[in-house]
Amino acid sequence: MSRETPPARPYRGVSQDERRAQRRSQLIAAAIEVYGERGYRQATVKAVCEAAGLTERYFYESFANSEDLLIASYNAVTFSVFSELRQAAAATGATRAERARAMLRAYFAALQRDPRSARVFLVEIRGVSRAVDKAFDASLRAIGEEVARIAGPEGGEPDLLLQAGVVGGVIHIALRWIEDGYVPDIDSVIDSAMRLVMVERKPAH
Repeated sequence: MSRETPPARPYRGVSQDERRAQRRSQLIAAAIEVYGERGYRQATVKAVCEAAGLTERYFYESFANSEDLLIASYNAVTFSVFSELRQAAAATGATRAERARAMLRAYFAALQRDPRSARVFLVEIRGVSRAVDKAFDASLRAIGEEVARIAGPEGGEPDLLLQAGVVGGVIHIALRWIEDGYVPDIDSVIDSAMRLVMVERKPAH
């Protein structure tokens, strides 16, 4: 007769699942820091674990490999930045143009405030593998759809190709801005990106 495995006892009032989730969060935060400083390709599992204050066995408890951690780090940064964009849109005026400008300001301000996260969000995610590229593409599609819902043109079927072009264009503006040392000032960058975003609002002829 088989016996059921008894549930793991809490340690200092914290369950095993909670401790595992905490270690996973520590590794993601450490990865963002290490990737942002060294670059993904120059970072090792050991370096990330040292930054997290954990041994390597805990890495493999949560992640299959370094690519898995890169995707999780990217998703964490994306979720954080996009939450700020939603909040900015909700706190601003009623027109879609005003919401679009508020979202752009929140986006560029977040990139400028935390260059390490910006590097993971825009640079390190690219060209690593097919799996990482698919994760990047999926997030861009989701962002494009949500931005269009909040600040895009009203009525009619959305132009998904144009939507993708606008999101990709804003990202390229951000990349150039970062490469140029956050020059020009943020208001000028927002104005440039806003002209691109407004293209989506014009009806096709």
